[in-house]
Amino acid sequence: MKGRSLVSIDDFSAEDIWQVWSLADELKRRQKMGEPHPILEGKQLAMIFQKPSLRTQVSFETGMSQLGGHALYLGPDHIQLGKRESVPDVARVLGHMVDGIMARVFAHSDIEQLAKYAGVPVINGLSDEEHPCQSLTDLFTISEKLRRVEGANLTYIGDGNNVAAALLLNAAKVGMNITIISPEGFEVKPHYIQKARADAALTGSRLRFSSDVDDVAGSDVIYTDTWASMGQESEAEMRGRIFSSYQVNERLLERAGGKALVMHCLPAHRGQEITDEVMDGPSSIVFDQAENRLHVQKALMALLI
Repeated sequence: MKGRSLVSIDDFSAEDIWQVWSLADELKRRQKMGEPHPILEGKQLAMIFQKPSLRTQVSFETGMSQLGGHALYLGPDHIQLGKRESVPDVARVLGHMVDGIMARVFAHSDIEQLAKYAGVPVINGLSDEEHPCQSLTDLFTISEKLRRVEGANLTYIGDGNNVAAALLLNAAKVGMNITIISPEGFEVKPHYIQKARADAALTGSRLRFSSDVDDVAGSDVIYTDTWASMGQESEAEMRGRIFSSYQVNERLLERAGGKALVMHCLPAHRGQEITDEVMDGPSSIVFDQAENRLHVQKALMALLI
């Protein structure tokens, strides 16, 4: 995998995904045991941020440090990607100075251009289209908790956004069953469904799409995300009305059978898409999920850089 980029989950095969998870498991064990693992000693990672983040910045910066390398933060005002300089020029400059680039951007095309012109591995830390690092972490966390992913039943409730798209692609590649429940008009984009169906035909993954929030029976895991993502603040009130019945609460968990684990990629708007009782309750693995961003990102950097 050395030298490759992660622009989309579609860039990885099932074998690649399992390689990431295997190394993440090993690096997590070594970190817990206090065993040094300077796999990337002397390496440099440039981190481009058009959007703020807690988990993405801390996981990549801390992870690079634990791997023996160094991460350089480039915020929205540092380079003004695509404004002060073109994306290809930024990519070429950074590619001559660093060993890898992580970018958290608005336009997915910016990630694609960085990967095209940088000449070093580029990792999509989030774009408006996809969040591959999050989905790799989420399914890794499910594999830890359930001891399996193949045949497990994941139900995502909410906006068919970048997180939902990446979860769909990832689940189909590794044989996990996934149901995506969204209001009409807020479904995952058709081209992601088409890609996922092609992989599901090979792995046996069952893909289901619904607008009925009560369609959760048999779920092993219930997953939700904010109703209005960054850049959609002007739509927040409208979305709040449309999504009001799509809340993950105790009644929904009972409808699912009472045994489903609960996930959220964070930040959460408590009292909207998820209640405090569920977020802080015994079914929640939200903060284990957040921690695993560190271990999975370390594995990605180690394998690609």
